[in-house]
Amino acid sequence: MLTRLEVSGFKNLLDLRVEFGPFTCIAGENGTGKSNVFDAIQFLSLLADHSMIEAAQAVRGTHGELHGDARDLFWNGYAAGEHVMTFAAEMIIPGEVEDDFGRLAQPTSTFLRYELRLGYQPPGGGERGGRLTLLSEDLSQIRPRDAGSHLRFPHSAKGFRNTVVHGRRSTAPYISTTLDTGDAVVRIHADGGRRGQPRPAPASRAPRTMLSTINENDDPTILAARREMQTWRRLALEPSALRTADRYDDPSLMRPDGLHLPRCLDRIARERSSDDPARVYSRVAGRLSDLSGLHVRTLDVEADDTRRLLTIKLHEIDGMVLPARSLSEGTLRFLALCVLLEDPRAAGLMCMEEPENGIHPANLAAMVKLVRDLAVDADEQVDEDNPFRQVLINTHSPGVVQLVDPADLLIADTSTVPEGGGKTARSLRLRPLAGTWRAGGAERGYGTVADILAYLTTPPEARLTLEGSDS
Repeated sequence: MLTRLEVSGFKNLLDLRVEFGPFTCIAGENGTGKSNVFDAIQFLSLLADHSMIEAAQAVRGTHGELHGDARDLFWNGYAAGEHVMTFAAEMIIPGEVEDDFGRLAQPTSTFLRYELRLGYQPPGGGERGGRLTLLSEDLSQIRPRDAGSHLRFPHSAKGFRNTVVHGRRSTAPYISTTLDTGDAVVRIHADGGRRGQPRPAPASRAPRTMLSTINENDDPTILAARREMQTWRRLALEPSALRTADRYDDPSLMRPDGLHLPRCLDRIARERSSDDPARVYSRVAGRLSDLSGLHVRTLDVEADDTRRLLTIKLHEIDGMVLPARSLSEGTLRFLALCVLLEDPRAAGLMCMEEPENGIHPANLAAMVKLVRDLAVDADEQVDEDNPFRQVLINTHSPGVVQLVDPADLLIADTSTVPEGGGKTARSLRLRPLAGTWRAGGAERGYGTVADILAYLTTPPEARLTLEGSDS
């Protein structure tokens, strides 16, 4: 669970500090840079798996496409001078972790702060492009006794916080950076107070972060932090992927684009109700029936033993049977989220861009309730029925803003910052509403209802229904 994010120097994020609860909605006009928050989270997740340059190339470019130049990620990256971006992430990590060899281990602390500074080195010699350089990397414990002041969102200390936050070591870091004769050296420290010298590595020549190199249970806390960051994903459900049938031997986890939806639902039904898979199908169908205009009796996964294919079939009240490929885009996306709601393996952080897209205005309430219900209930103990899941969405829809709890809302706009030479630029600003749990710690102030008045009113000329919109 990502509880706090600090970013500076990445795209239009300058000195951004934001706290997250189980569910957060970022609302603002197009062009403010809301998606850059998701890009920063995605970048950190990619860095846990890939080299720095591979992670940079995989992040959405400034114009919404993959980009080969690392400078595209920096604040004013094409200007002359030094370029640096910094990140800090406070996170609750899993209490048990499996390494790449199938061995289990327990981290000595589950509430951590990860800090990272990256620079840019221009191309030299025969190189065509520059590269990212590791300037510093640190991972340290947030002590359980301090957890209450860090986790300010409403939650149960006994039922939630005390079951997911624990630690049994001193304040010694897990990863640290020092300067040796002017060069930065990153060190991995023994976990749990075990003896042994820290393992150093020169930062300037590192092609990837130190955290991303840990794959064994010898360093369980660092490995658990890496596993947590690997679960941070951006859901971009694509109709073509959602309509695809699965083979029997396809992966059983749904991909962020929605591929392997039938195989995922089939696995959930067998795992959670081995004696009667229809129970899971009934719960998914019941949630799907929240969509107005859809008359669902039940659904199931049809197995074709001849072709070894799995297909989701929806059974309507009037007896009509519809395969997934016949459903509208909005219905398919809603169905995919209903399936994720049933999947205890679908944990971690999910970022969703404008989940209202393709949804008829009459079904906005059902969609908002669904994405909110996907997030963990912080008043209850985390278990199979309450997976440790976190949801972030962004929107520019007035309808969504009106349906979201004010405590879960962040107002996105831009502020003017000096660039030097008499020039100015616009950076993203995220503000909570006054009187909500984030307002007391908001470094850049808080918002009021007046700030989102445009979202809370419908222009006189606006239509409340859209011809040809999806269910």
